[in-house]
Amino acid sequence: MTVSQHPRPKNGHRSSRSGPQAAQLRIGFALVLFALLALHFLPPARLIELNWLDLQFRLLRHYAPLPVSQEVVVVGIDDATVRGMNLPLATMHAELGRFLDAMAMAKPRAVGLDVTLPQTSYDGLKPGLDAALLRGMLRLRNVAPLVLGVTIDASGTPRPVHPPFLTVTGPEGVGYVLVQPDEDGTIRRFDERLGERGERVPTMIGQMARRLDIPIEYGLMQFALGPDFDYVPLHKVLARHAAGDAAAQAQQFRGKVVILGNVLPLEDQIKLPVRLAAWDRDSETTHGVLVLAQQMRSLIEGRIVRPAGDAAALLLVCAAALAWWLRPGGGSALLLGAVAMAALATEMALLRQSVHVPLAWPALAAILAAGSRASLEAWHATREKRWLRAAFAGLVSPDVLREILTGNLKPQLGGERREICLLFSDIRGFTTLSESLPPEEVTRLLDRYFSRMVAAIHAHGGTLDKFMGDGIMAFFGAPQARDNPCADAFAAAQAMLAALAEFNGELAHEGRSPLAVGVGLNYGAAVVGYIGAADRHEYTAIGDAVNTASRIEGLTKEAGYPLLVSRTVQERLPQQEGFVPLGELAVKGRGAVDVFGWRPAPYPAD
Repeated sequence: MTVSQHPRPKNGHRSSRSGPQAAQLRIGFALVLFALLALHFLPPARLIELNWLDLQFRLLRHYAPLPVSQEVVVVGIDDATVRGMNLPLATMHAELGRFLDAMAMAKPRAVGLDVTLPQTSYDGLKPGLDAALLRGMLRLRNVAPLVLGVTIDASGTPRPVHPPFLTVTGPEGVGYVLVQPDEDGTIRRFDERLGERGERVPTMIGQMARRLDIPIEYGLMQFALGPDFDYVPLHKVLARHAAGDAAAQAQQFRGKVVILGNVLPLEDQIKLPVRLAAWDRDSETTHGVLVLAQQMRSLIEGRIVRPAGDAAALLLVCAAALAWWLRPGGGSALLLGAVAMAALATEMALLRQSVHVPLAWPALAAILAAGSRASLEAWHATREKRWLRAAFAGLVSPDVLREILTGNLKPQLGGERREICLLFSDIRGFTTLSESLPPEEVTRLLDRYFSRMVAAIHAHGGTLDKFMGDGIMAFFGAPQARDNPCADAFAAAQAMLAALAEFNGELAHEGRSPLAVGVGLNYGAAVVGYIGAADRHEYTAIGDAVNTASRIEGLTKEAGYPLLVSRTVQERLPQQEGFVPLGELAVKGRGAVDVFGWRPAPYPAD
């Protein structure tokens, strides 16, 4: 806002920077300050900081890497090792024992085993398996610290380890292979405060550090440290040991920290800010053993990055909000840009010194504050509509979105009683299918399937309520009334089955198995509207008619028809051909329902 340079009015009024306008600026600043502080606690601000942090680590690692004084050596169980052993990984006791024996001869500084040890004796499979491993553990124990990694299953429960192995190492020689990802799923930290109430949980790397009398610090791993890791294949270590090449073993391992782990393709993959594997520079993920190795590097070098506290971050945001008072213009923009660039350069310099002061979000906050000062009114005028479109596009039908944007449908809590036709659909056997495919393929398959089904629903005036795994819930007759919602729902169901047949043709051409679906329709009264809490709600339908429709869909496989409709739907359809009365079928939770089956022709019977 440009301040007028005209002379002071003679009527005694104050200048344009005082009175009501000055009050508006103060209120505007308070609002901006509040908004920036609020945004600081929301995911977008956090993600901005994390993405900028990752970029800094990549730049430092490429252009200004930090040297390491103590090398961490990774011994990898790779494809060649597995093929050479011709044994399941769970029974490689003898190989692990020989590895530990080799390490005892090489005299490393410490050894960590990031492998899954059995919870029971395996001597029943082959006599002497346990003894082979125990001998290696006992011999290494007298030479260097040995720490076993204990894995955590999907439920968060530690996997038990055969007690004799734990007896050899003692409690100080056991640690959990446990890392905590940030909100974006990326691993950046070393921290043992991982208990349910924040209590310390001894990790494998933490235990190794304690055995080596290395001070324990919690914070960010220093990803600028050291070159990319390469690994020594386990089978080569065992071959040298068998050949008695003690000199080569000592040259590679003596005085070094050694971590044995899995480097098999597509196994134990973890997302990191940087690429650490020298043998796989194109992958966006890396093996968990390299995460442990980089944690070890950071602790050995005393380079755990100490993040600034929340109080400092809030003060920086408050300081950034002062950009509100900058007068718009080229000079202010240049000044603001220079300050922001200096702040980001300072952050990178501090990060190299293992201190992290988050400045990316404050720098952006300053730009936002200055921009709000220049365009406050216009920003307020368009903000709500832009937010509504971004929030609801793709989640509701075009009709609902149109009603929201025109103001006819307010996003307020509550609902109204409407007579609607409910549609539920579900892919049969999808759980089995998803277990046989990688998650990425399952997601792509669902995306392709859902796009066709949703298009069929929207083409006949339906409102998409929600996705439930591989299931779909939709309804017809709200928010806009329809002349015959049952006819529209039945037409949509027909279009869905036709689209599925076309989709299955594509899948057959790709060599994939076809999909089969069940669709259930029911007509009745329901409460339709925004249901939920003040801060979390959705446009949906609830009521007994909804539950009944879901139950009818669940009967499709048993009944042998891809489409089942209740009598309340069938009676309202102008088309009566093709329906097969199935009588009253038991529906969980409400007794029997009179149901009709329908399938397109030709359509294979179940």
